[in-house]
Amino acid sequence: MRKLIIGISAADGMRIGMRLLELLREMPEAETHLVVSRAAERNLQLECGVSTAQIQALADYSYAPENMAAAIASGSFQTDGMIVAPCSMKTLAGIAHGYTDNLLLRAADVCLKERRRVVLIPRETPLSRIHLKNLLAADKAGCMILPPMLTFYHKPADVAAQIDHIIGKALMPFDLTPAAFRPWEGIT
Repeated sequence: MRKLIIGISAADGMRIGMRLLELLREMPEAETHLVVSRAAERNLQLECGVSTAQIQALADYSYAPENMAAAIASGSFQTDGMIVAPCSMKTLAGIAHGYTDNLLLRAADVCLKERRRVVLIPRETPLSRIHLKNLLAADKAGCMILPPMLTFYHKPADVAAQIDHIIGKALMPFDLTPAAFRPWEGIT
C-alpha cells in the first residue's frame, strides 16, 4: 500500500489535482491523504465547478488546512511522500524556505525532514527570478520539480491526455502507474 499526501494549493490548474485524485482512486494499492488550502477551495469552484466536499470525496482521508494536529503533521505517521498539484508560488516559497503556517506546508516539511519524496507541480507563467530562485531552493531541499509542460511523443488527443501524462510522471517516483499513462518505450 502506498500512502500519499496530496496537497492542492491556489494556483491555476485545479484540474490537475482533481484528476490526480481520480486516477489514484482507481488504484487499490494507493491510499490518499488530502489537504486543500483555503484559497484553493475558491479556485476549485471557479475552474472546475466543484465544491470542497466533492474533491474531498475523492480522497481516502481529508484534513482541514488549519488542523496542525492531523496525522500527516507528524513524521511518525508513515507515508511514501507528497504531491502538490497544483503548487502555487506562495506554497512553493513556503516549502522551499520551511515556512509552515498551514497543514499543507507542514506536511511537505515533514516529508522533507523525513527524506520522503515531494513532487511539486508548479503553475505560473512566466516565471520571475524570485520564482526561479524558489524552485531551485525547493529542488535543493529535496523536492522534485515537475512543471506541467506539454509533451507530444505520446500523441495526446486533447488537454485531458496532457494532464494524464503529467500525473503519470508525478506518480513514477512512487512506483505507481495509472492506466491513462503511456510512458516512452523507445523505438526498436
